[in-house]
Parts: sequence; C-alpha cells; structure tokens
Amino acid sequence: MARNVPEIPTASMADIAFMLLIFFLVATTMDVDSGLSRTLPPMPDSEQQDDDQQIRERNIFTVRVNHMDMLLVEGKPADLRNLRDLAKEFIANPNDEPHLPEKIVEEVEFFGDVPISRQVISLQNARGTSYGMYIKVQNELTAAYNELRDGISMDRFGRIFDRLDTDQQAAIRKIYPMRISEAEPRQVGGN
Repeated sequence: MARNVPEIPTASMADIAFMLLIFFLVATTMDVDSGLSRTLPPMPDSEQQDDDQQIRERNIFTVRVNHMDMLLVEGKPADLRNLRDLAKEFIANPNDEPHLPEKIVEEVEFFGDVPISRQVISLQNARGTSYGMYIKVQNELTAAYNELRDGISMDRFGRIFDRLDTDQQAAIRKIYPMRISEAEPRQVGGN
C-alpha cells in the first residue's frame, strides 16, 4: 500500500512574498548624496562679455590641490586650517591693498554705495586628489563667504545671514558674491 505524502499548500506563497517585498521597500532607508550647492551666474550681455574676458591677475585667488592632498594657495604651500582666513582677506580686501582684488562702487539696497570686490577664486584639483580633501577645500572656501556674509549681516541687521529675508540676503550676496571657478582636474605627477 502506497502512503500519501501530505502536500504543503502554496496558494498564498506568492502573496506573502509580494507583501514582504513591499514591506522591505517601504521600511528601508537609502542614503542619498546631497552634493554641493552651487549657483551658476546668469549669462552676461554680449558687450559685457568682451570686458569680462580679461580678468586681471590681482582679482584671481588660485587654490590648487595635488594628488597627495597638499594645498598650494597663490603659488605657496598652505595648510587647510589657514585657507578660510586667506580667502576671507582676499575676498574682502579690507585695506584696499594693490595686490588684492580691485573694487567697484555700486548702489546696493539697504547699504547705499558700497565698494564691491571683483574677486574670483580659482580652484583646481589633480586627478588623484581624494574626495575628502576636495570637500574640505570646498567647505573652507564656502565658509569664508558665509563668515563674511554673517559679519556684515550682524553689523547691519543684527541677525545672521540665514535668518534675513530674501531681499536682505540678495543685497548681501551682491556685496559678497560667491565666485568659485573650478578648472578641470589635471594629471599632476603620481597616480
């Protein structure tokens, strides 16, 4: 006599697997890289482009990072801890030094006539630069602008830049526009 082996009911197995799949999709969090916040400047008029093509050397603050994550600022070795202060002095040019960026006087809402620096920070990394160093340099340069904006914001409005309304922020951005130009990475020695 043959013995019947009981069968396992599998009718609802697909439904259970589908519900588990949905549960794990909903319950799982995914890390998302947020990236760097950069706003490109608007396209200038055609006649302004001809004037802007020639940026004077004194208006450019050069920052280079090699494949060993070593920093070169204005052609001299520098430490990451000093980069923010060097950038702030260059951007603001508080004493109108002739080797720092030239300034042009413009009318700015809430401030009147203000001398505005024509500065540009030029950043170039070697292809072997670590991502961590790249981010640290970007953070220091951004922090330089943020500290200058916070300083003028506190002097004029008694609040930090992030707590101002949009018109006040626009006025301060006009005084300290963030101009960071990134050159294409180069292969500079090593890997």
